[in-house]
Parts: sequence; structure tokens; C-alpha cells
Amino acid sequence: MKKLFVLRHAKSSWDDSSLADFDRPLNPRGMRTAPFMGELMARERLTPAIILSSPAQRARATAELVKGSANFAAEIRFDARIYEANPQGLRQVVAELDDAINSAMLVGHNPGIEGFIRYLTGQLESMPTAALAVIKLNIDNWNAIDDGCGELQNLFRPKAEM
Repeated sequence: MKKLFVLRHAKSSWDDSSLADFDRPLNPRGMRTAPFMGELMARERLTPAIILSSPAQRARATAELVKGSANFAAEIRFDARIYEANPQGLRQVVAELDDAINSAMLVGHNPGIEGFIRYLTGQLESMPTAALAVIKLNIDNWNAIDDGCGELQNLFRPKAEM
């Protein structure tokens, strides 16, 4: 069995219209929410062995703030394929993990994140910014990740938790 934590990036800023979408930073709410979600993960003992993140500024900052506030030892790997990925693209990124790793966190964007959760669990769930889905995967090897192999164990939405 493997465990996957799927986290949507925290709230980003639209203040600077000259910035490319990729370069948008977190807004003040996102800067508060990302560390809060890390604290929640630590409190709930949801500990990834590795963090896979989109390199977009808002996802990068979210991954770093969550890791820091939870005091995770996990390495953060930035993978450009996560930015604007569809569910199959996200599946491919996760399928390449080393089987010695039993838990991973994926930090990405909608609509890919919601689609990936539906692909894995068959459940359509709303993933507002900084929402975290905890998915148990009924697989022994990451490359076996497939449609319907997961079970949604928990879903944390910041507004409901703060």
C-alpha cells in the first residue's frame, strides 16, 4: 500500500498583471494558509517521504511553507510536468517514484488536481486553494497507479479547518 497526499497550492496574488501565470506569488492569505496546512499535517501525522511540486512560484512557495511549518525531512522535487498537467500527466509523474518510498505529496494546480483525485478514487471533490486530499493507494509499486486504485481517506479544506 502507498499513500498519496494531494495538495493544491495556496491562494495566489493577481495584483501584478505584468506577471506571467507561472510567476504569480502567494497573496497574504496564501502566506498564512500554507503554513497552517503544514501544521495540520504534522498534527494529523500525515508525513510524506517526498514532496513533488510544480515549479510555478505559488506551488513552490506552498511546498516550502508546508514543509517548513510541518518540519518534514522530505526532499522537495520540482517537476515542470506538474504545471498545467492533466490527470494522466500527474499519474506519469507519480508512477516514476522509487518503490522504496511509501508516501508522497503532490503539490499542483486545478483543474488537474481535481481530475487526478477523481481518476484515482472515482470521487469528484472540490479542491479550493490549499486543500489537501489524503489517498490510500491499493498498490505496492508506484508504476501500478491506475484508474480507481485509490480510496479517499480524508479531505482537509482550509476554511473548514481554520
